[in-house]
Amino acid sequence: MPTIDKKKVQSLARAVLITEAQAVTALADRIDDLFSTACQLCMDCRGRIVVTGMGKSGHIGSKIAATLASTGSPAFFVHSGEASHGDLGMITGEDLVLAVSNSGETKEIITILPLIKRLGVPMIAMTGNPDSTLAKTAEVNLDVSVAEEACPLQLAPTASTTATLAMGDALAVALLESRGFTEEDFARSHPGGSLGRRLLLHVDDLMHTGDLIPKVLVGTPLSEGLLEMSRKGLGMTAIVGQDGKLTGVFTDGDLRRSLDNAVDIHTTLVEQVMTKNGKTIRPDMLAAEAVHLMDTHKITALIVVDENDKVIGALNVHDLLRAGIM
Repeated sequence: MPTIDKKKVQSLARAVLITEAQAVTALADRIDDLFSTACQLCMDCRGRIVVTGMGKSGHIGSKIAATLASTGSPAFFVHSGEASHGDLGMITGEDLVLAVSNSGETKEIITILPLIKRLGVPMIAMTGNPDSTLAKTAEVNLDVSVAEEACPLQLAPTASTTATLAMGDALAVALLESRGFTEEDFARSHPGGSLGRRLLLHVDDLMHTGDLIPKVLVGTPLSEGLLEMSRKGLGMTAIVGQDGKLTGVFTDGDLRRSLDNAVDIHTTLVEQVMTKNGKTIRPDMLAAEAVHLMDTHKITALIVVDENDKVIGALNVHDLLRAGIM
């Protein structure tokens, strides 16, 4: 097993990063009216942005399509090699094609250019050769050429793919801003992500309801209140009147204070040691607001009440943790 030269590989790695960073930086001067035209074509598209490419450019194109789709511009990727074998049928007259090719002469893309033109759909190209067939055929060509590849053999697509990926990100972000895309919009397309959970989950999605709510009536002995806390496992119990409205909350903290004062749990009524005006939350509020409320007031559970202050639910910090909100 050969031993690596540590200093040499570190030097090569740094050179790669510097070369790729320079390739991306050079793109800034190419953000001009052509870029704005490309953005307008995307904004005018009533269908979807169909990204196509081959090889490494295809991998980059797939990522660009995913980024566009997740930031408010409906898009999907079509492999250029499969396009001429049936997948071209995925493209409709209301779509737009974004073709990615460093050389601009990729055979599989050149083959389908007449078919794309016959469909009458606009096309944006991302190439490293503005004089290529693809660049000249497209309505707009975004120049992603690089001075050199990061590969010392100048063979493996490295700096060129990084530059293309960065230009795709620039296009996606520019469209995001132009569409007025918001955090809530992002969350709706990422319901499984942490942001989606923070912005989409409401208190009523997580709260305990019905018989799972820890609550006792006013006049209940403290001993029974403790049993209710133990049975429901939320570290507290609500105290309600006959009308179901919240009167107070008895928590683990109240229990400790009661024991410190040598309170008789059998003769003391729960309302005598409860916390009046305990913190509550409404069911339609975001679960993230429950987190903020708990953090602010240094508490671990909340009673959920309706507009009439009737108890309709309860949740604690463990419910929020399980949901990935914290």
